[in-house]
Amino acid sequence: MTARDSKPLRLTRSAAASVRRGHPWVYREGLTRPPKLDSGTAVSLASEEGEPLGVGLWDATSPIAVRVFGQHGRMDERALLERIERAFARRAPFVGPDTDAYRLCNGEGDHLPGLVIDRYAHVAIVRLDGDHLDPWIDKLAPKLARVLTGLGVRSVALRRARDEAGDRRIRPLAGDEPEDRVIVRENGMAMEVDLAHGQKTGAFLDQRDNRARVRAFGARRARALNLYSYAGGFSVAAALGGAKHVTSVDVAAAAHATAQRSFRANGLDPANHAFVTADAFAFLEAAARRGDRFDLIVSDPPSFAPNERTKPRALTAYRKLHGALAKVLAPGGLLCAASCSSHVSAEDFLGTLDDAALGRDDLSLVAMHGQPPDHPTLPAWFEGRYLKFAVLA
Repeated sequence: MTARDSKPLRLTRSAAASVRRGHPWVYREGLTRPPKLDSGTAVSLASEEGEPLGVGLWDATSPIAVRVFGQHGRMDERALLERIERAFARRAPFVGPDTDAYRLCNGEGDHLPGLVIDRYAHVAIVRLDGDHLDPWIDKLAPKLARVLTGLGVRSVALRRARDEAGDRRIRPLAGDEPEDRVIVRENGMAMEVDLAHGQKTGAFLDQRDNRARVRAFGARRARALNLYSYAGGFSVAAALGGAKHVTSVDVAAAAHATAQRSFRANGLDPANHAFVTADAFAFLEAAARRGDRFDLIVSDPPSFAPNERTKPRALTAYRKLHGALAKVLAPGGLLCAASCSSHVSAEDFLGTLDDAALGRDDLSLVAMHGQPPDHPTLPAWFEGRYLKFAVLA
């Protein structure tokens, strides 16, 4: 059944205004009379007065009852595939020939809420946020595979939530069985990606442009520190840029092994650098006691604010972290501080990097960056502008 076949769901006044602006979510309380539908059911939306507002898919389990796929048109398999192909075509101007790891579809930002597709060389990884696309993805997969063949993609797999520690998190959808690990190229830099067990869809592709910036910063920066280093992307970038010694700090020892393989894939000897398995705050406290100083610091922690309620605590944690970083930043050094929480605005985040937080007054904000163009967002959807990357010198 398509959305045209169903009676429109009526929205409250505030929810209708949000959809008119282009926000892609309708919360359950935004419906005047929530129906009982199966996840994946195509629905049409209308104001209380009956004004048509758009089409979308129902989610029976999420607080977000409807993901809005557009203010006009139909809601069927053909429409979904057309939107996916438009998303793929949008990437062409933004991805160079020396990059084969990037986001092909960014969900809400491509008017395909909840659908993420990331390319890792010859593998495409699909991730679904919510249950609304579950009934659709297996039917779409063979068609996706045919479209992606032209990009050199041979495998399409679905990324699922981890059930138990160590579980393989990818399920083949179409094409060849994907291997657990692949080597990708990012602006010419080689990176190993753990598709089977890694975070997100395997790597943090939204930091690609910022890794390139760190590579440019590496020159003349003798000692670099990558805090919350995960698979070492920023570490490799700094070393390729000319940093003589890079210290990578993460609580996951397995991530360091991935990082070391990425160093070798770029012709760098990991023995010339340090890989420390430790809590970030404990490491910084010990480094400050030793008098260690770093010329380049990158701090890219996991989200400190998973929801609005945790925002005050998150801001306190960011201030504590940034104050500790300032104590080990050498005079004339460069500090790159990131936040991936949509609940923390850019201004909020910069407030954790002021002179009082850092305990020093010799640093200025020289740049502020977000996610790259293959991670588009919507003007009406503030939640999509989650990434902050502040550079202080």
